[in-house]
Amino acid sequence: MPIANALAQHEGLARLGILLRESNRRMDIIKPALPGALTRFVKPGPVDEDGWTLLAANAAIAAKLRHLQPRLEAMLAEMGMVPAKVRVKVQQQGL
Repeated sequence: MPIANALAQHEGLARLGILLRESNRRMDIIKPALPGALTRFVKPGPVDEDGWTLLAANAAIAAKLRHLQPRLEAMLAEMGMVPAKVRVKVQQQGL
C-alpha cells in the first residue's frame, strides 16, 4: 500500500500529513527573507494552534532568526497564515 493511501486512511496520520504540508508551505513563504546560506541551517518545525516553530542548527542561527522574527511573522500574516506567530528553537543534535 502506498504511503499516501495509508496516511489518508488513518485519521491521525492524515492530520499529521496536513500539518507537515502546512509547515513546508510556511517555510516556502519565509525563505526569501532568509539571507544568504541561512536557509541551509533552518528547518521547518511543527505547526500548532499557537503558531509555528523554526528549528535552527545552532544558537547563532537561532539568534539571527529571532532578529528576523517580526519580518517572518509579517510575511506569514500577509499570506493569511493564522496564527502567524513564529517560535525559534535550536534543533537538538543526536548524541
